[in-house]
Amino acid sequence: MASERPSTPPPPPAPHKSDLLPGSPLTPEQVKRIEINRLKAKALRDQREAEARKQNGAPSLKRSDSSNLAAGQKRAHSAISATNVPATLRDGRSGKESAKNGTFRPLDEIQPARNFTKYVEYDFSKMTDTKGGFLTVEDDPQNKALYTPSAEDKPAHMTLKEWERHQLLRSLRERKEGPFEPGLSVLKREENKTCRECGSLEIDWKWDEIFGCAICNSCKEKFPEKYSLLTKTEAREDYLLTDPELKDEELLPHLERPNPHKSTWNNMMLFLRYQVEEYAFGKKWGSAEALDEEFNRREKDKKRRKEDKFKSKLQELKKKTRVDAYRRSRKAGGGGGGFGDDIGGGGKHTHTWGRAVENDEGVGVKTCVDCGMEVEELEF
Repeated sequence: MASERPSTPPPPPAPHKSDLLPGSPLTPEQVKRIEINRLKAKALRDQREAEARKQNGAPSLKRSDSSNLAAGQKRAHSAISATNVPATLRDGRSGKESAKNGTFRPLDEIQPARNFTKYVEYDFSKMTDTKGGFLTVEDDPQNKALYTPSAEDKPAHMTLKEWERHQLLRSLRERKEGPFEPGLSVLKREENKTCRECGSLEIDWKWDEIFGCAICNSCKEKFPEKYSLLTKTEAREDYLLTDPELKDEELLPHLERPNPHKSTWNNMMLFLRYQVEEYAFGKKWGSAEALDEEFNRREKDKKRRKEDKFKSKLQELKKKTRVDAYRRSRKAGGGGGGFGDDIGGGGKHTHTWGRAVENDEGVGVKTCVDCGMEVEELEF
């Protein structure tokens, strides 16, 4: 019998799905090994890719290449370096000199928010410890509420000598003295202003500008009854002028001066005495006697109103006292009565004196709060 050549047996037929048994679930140990192998394979792949990049040189990756990187892989420094900026990059900082030189720092381009634009950095090592929790004017010059620069402060760009000269020139300009004094014409002597008292040419130009009064300094001291200055309070109380009249510069011009009592108060308003008297005596009251009569009338009215007010309060006090006395008598069982009658039905009446009140003659009078009897009281 001829020998038969061996052949591979055919594969067994695949079993039907219904004949398969369900596989057993993975055990925790198997899951752990699978995860460890996956992490090892990932680490080996990252190591091989890093070696390949190191051998071939660090390629310049575009920003769009970041999506092709594997999870957990960092971009190369060349991808974010400012030296290799692509032409299609829409970044306004790429055209700056710092970006081209490679010295660009992101923090230098960050702008503060609007609420923090007035941030001031303080050096606490150079500040004065006030032990009160606040900053002084010298330590906090940026505080506008605490430090308000005034015109009297010397500017930083000026020396002390230049500042003193500037102050002197400003004072002379305000007083119209020295080089700022109006010139006198020799050819037109009739147009030159002279003193109204002595005819001198050395007049006070400041008074001439404000009051319209040409007067020299010597005549001001010589005639104080005409050329002295009155305050607003003196003009209102002595000449009985109103505030609208004193504030009208066309009617009564005034000179303003800083308040000597406190610099933060309003400036003083100074009036020329003869101008106030001309208006008060000539236009408003007619004469000095009429002003005195009006002053006496107002003083009498003031005194009368004060007395009426005192009497009205005294009457209210008497009424209240009598009502209280009547209530006490009613409570005690009495019905009240006339003058001299017993009040309260308790037999002998005992006076209850009130406070001593001066009558029109200046004598103190006490009144019984129960019966109304009055007794004069003399003090020695």
